[in-house]
Amino acid sequence: MTVAPRDEPGDGDGSGKGAYWLFKNVLLGPGIKRVFRPVVEGADHVPEDGPAIIASNHLSIADWLFTPLAIRRRITYVAKSDYFTGTGIKGLLQRKFFQGTGQVPIDRSGGEASAGALRAGLRVLGRDELFGIFPEGTRSHDGRLYKGRTGVARLALEAGVPVIPTAVINTDLIAPRDKRFGRVVTPIVKFGAPLDFSRYAGLDSDRFILRSITDEVMYAIMELSGQEYVDEYATVARERAKEAAKDSKEPKEPREPRQ
Repeated sequence: MTVAPRDEPGDGDGSGKGAYWLFKNVLLGPGIKRVFRPVVEGADHVPEDGPAIIASNHLSIADWLFTPLAIRRRITYVAKSDYFTGTGIKGLLQRKFFQGTGQVPIDRSGGEASAGALRAGLRVLGRDELFGIFPEGTRSHDGRLYKGRTGVARLALEAGVPVIPTAVINTDLIAPRDKRFGRVVTPIVKFGAPLDFSRYAGLDSDRFILRSITDEVMYAIMELSGQEYVDEYATVARERAKEAAKDSKEPKEPREPRQ
């Protein structure tokens, strides 16, 4: 396994573990479970110890709440550094909240987002922990599953760890994109069998290998989620949808939760 870079404060250094436990087991977790009654499938696929990547579809900001609640172990994600640099009481509470929900800051400006996420991921995995990643790179605007970015493949090869394909269902109804309030429905979190890519060790600079691995991960996620797959990046599809929406004012029919 690749040796992780030396920890730097706030860059996946493991800080906030006490706050994470408090939020998950006392302040947020019990209430969320009582209200939404999430369903979990395949949790036994997540190893009891040792490093692994939790690679999931991305429907809603609620994804990084319900996925960690589904298992005992902590999952660390990355978030915009802006959330960690606020001042005053509000800034302190915001920083504690994001640390407490298992997130670490990265600078998304200047094209450094991918490098920052990779660096943070290697540090987390180097401590034998779980690192969460959304290969689509952004939330789906229409509930479909979009083409994955190859960062998940690069991270898996550089760290030498398995990828756990994961699917969240109905979270887009709980916290819809561009809406203030959602609905109280049952979210479903599914974990698939670990994917081992050790056969590609040392090939993390081969773009064809990276694409092949990423496509395999996305196919596994698709099988778990039951989503329609679109071989296009979500950001591109969303911009096109925005342009199309300017020409059509017809309201969308609300989607019913899946069982």
